[in-house]
Amino acid sequence: MDLNADVGESFGRWTLGDDEALLDVVTSANVACGFHAGDPTVLRRTCELAAARGVAVGAQVGYRDLAGFGRRFVDVAPAELTDDVLYQIGALQALARVAGTRVTYLKPHGALYNALVHHEAQAAAVVEAVRRYDPALAVLGLPGSRFLDLAGRAGLRTVAEAFADRAYTPAGTLVPRTEPGAVLHDADEIARRCARLATEGRVRAVDGSDVEVAAASICVHGDTPGAVGIARRVRAALEGAGAPLAPFA
Repeated sequence: MDLNADVGESFGRWTLGDDEALLDVVTSANVACGFHAGDPTVLRRTCELAAARGVAVGAQVGYRDLAGFGRRFVDVAPAELTDDVLYQIGALQALARVAGTRVTYLKPHGALYNALVHHEAQAAAVVEAVRRYDPALAVLGLPGSRFLDLAGRAGLRTVAEAFADRAYTPAGTLVPRTEPGAVLHDADEIARRCARLATEGRVRAVDGSDVEVAAASICVHGDTPGAVGIARRVRAALEGAGAPLAPFA
């Protein structure tokens, strides 16, 4: 099992999360690319920290939405979205190379991630960007999403993920952050959920039903309060459940 986290989301003098501590725990790092968060200095430093720890680096691409942290849907034209994604991958790849590592996968961020579950045109646009840039890059996304389906059809390596600290609907999608209970905070509960997910492939939805989630990677959000402590508990629970951790890419 892979354990990933969103990092590199600080900007200038504004600090978000404890990337250094988090990168001691996870096996893959979803590094912001400057559109929803992060600046060149932050991103280069994040890549250096990941490289020093043997953590895989992924490009976490998003809408051009710094003010909204990439959590607002943008009705961008597909061709423009393809170019935006290409720009973000290329920028992070340059910083990663200087830091002694490289980008090995792509994961959409925030509102873009959620849009790609059903938005055919935008999903195709992101797939096109990866295909044109480097078809050897893996793509990380929600099981059953149009994004992973189209990426697989395009010959890209697809990796399904689950979320440690997010609530699920009975349909297997994430509860919107605007709704109560969308983000989980109890480290013990989160750790138990992740151990069950790794061993049984199921997670409890908000209505009490079980949802099947076949995931090869679990995400802990770096901006969640207590993220480092949660990540440590999740890692310990996964290892205790007999699910050794390693990067998927």
